[in-house]
Amino acid sequence: MGMKARGGKAADKKFMFLTYGFKQPTPEDMGAWGAWFESIADRMLDQGGFWAGGRELKKKSQKDLPFGKSSLTGFVIFTAKDLEEAEALAKGCPVVASNQVYEIMTKG
Repeated sequence: MGMKARGGKAADKKFMFLTYGFKQPTPEDMGAWGAWFESIADRMLDQGGFWAGGRELKKKSQKDLPFGKSSLTGFVIFTAKDLEEAEALAKGCPVVASNQVYEIMTKG
């Protein structure tokens, strides 16, 4: 579900925001998520969610990852000038278990 950034400056960097944890959302939860997405809509490049467990792959093994309170449940790719601004934009997001922000390192 790609979204073209409507704002952001050419010099802005890309960041990935990861959400962890799942609980059945209430109407209030959905309203809070909707309000947060609207607040960063001009910075969003892409976003998505996961609705089932995944699989961890290691050199010599693999294991199924359950879907629950500590699972990776979604991501948002957005623009900001630096990690501090990215953190400020991410702070308004509702938290289930935890949220993380990383700068995306790209070529060129």
